[in-house]
Amino acid sequence: MSRIFVSGLSNIETSCEIDRFPIDYQPVGYNENGVTSIASGVGMNVALALSALGDTVSFATFAADDAAGAFVRMTAERSVADCRFAPCAQTPQSVILFEKNARRRIYTDLKDMQERALPEEYYADLDSFDGFCLCNINYSRPLLEKAKATGKPVFCDVHCLSNVCDKYNADFMRASDVLFLSNEYFIGKETEFVREIAASYPCSYIVVGMGVEGALLYGRKCGRFSAVSAVKTREVKNTVGAGDALFSAFVHFYLKGEEPAEALRKASYFASYKIGESGASKGFLTEPELLKLT
Repeated sequence: MSRIFVSGLSNIETSCEIDRFPIDYQPVGYNENGVTSIASGVGMNVALALSALGDTVSFATFAADDAAGAFVRMTAERSVADCRFAPCAQTPQSVILFEKNARRRIYTDLKDMQERALPEEYYADLDSFDGFCLCNINYSRPLLEKAKATGKPVFCDVHCLSNVCDKYNADFMRASDVLFLSNEYFIGKETEFVREIAASYPCSYIVVGMGVEGALLYGRKCGRFSAVSAVKTREVKNTVGAGDALFSAFVHFYLKGEEPAEALRKASYFASYKIGESGASKGFLTEPELLKLT
């Protein structure tokens, strides 16, 4: 299996299932077994998913000396081979309202994460890794050039992108060998948007997650698109974290030497199974379990 370095957010995620949007006002509501709190965050989700698939993961992130931080550290240390927690004042939190039909509203409180920098010793050994998952938070930014210099693949997910010239994400797109993003802001214009990205940034592969429509893969060398259909492996509970799961499984199989289209096909099964459980950092299959489904 691969040795993978992950840099990204850890937080406490509280999810609440609702009947529908918009929400009618009422002062008190009861939701039996519909509210959960777990350790999550994009970096945490990716680190746990890759670990479940059998990779050896080093995870660099922040967690405060508070109850939330203790929960974050405990969750990661149970599954991730090497956890590198830098101190901070408060552990970030998020609240997610979600419908069963996949619509959701996420509120994220990053605290002061965007002003923090990882200690350099946390990433002094980048030459020893097979690949890098650098989540698009500011403290991953200094790692981009250093990871790129190793000659190993850099994987980034910029999530919901509406502008190819997005200043915040430009560094991540420029450094990515494989770039992931969601089509939520350009539904129906996926191929045009991807071609614009490919004309502006040197990514070898671009993957667009399209929810129930599956995913789209673009390869620079061949100049072709490949579509992967969505699959259903069990009833959907909560779609939050589906993109992180798709990304993680693709990275896993890509680094094993799978053809990108096949890696994405297997990743679609991994993501499908994951959304049968509520909570972005839960519901991950092991590789043997996944291969039985595919």
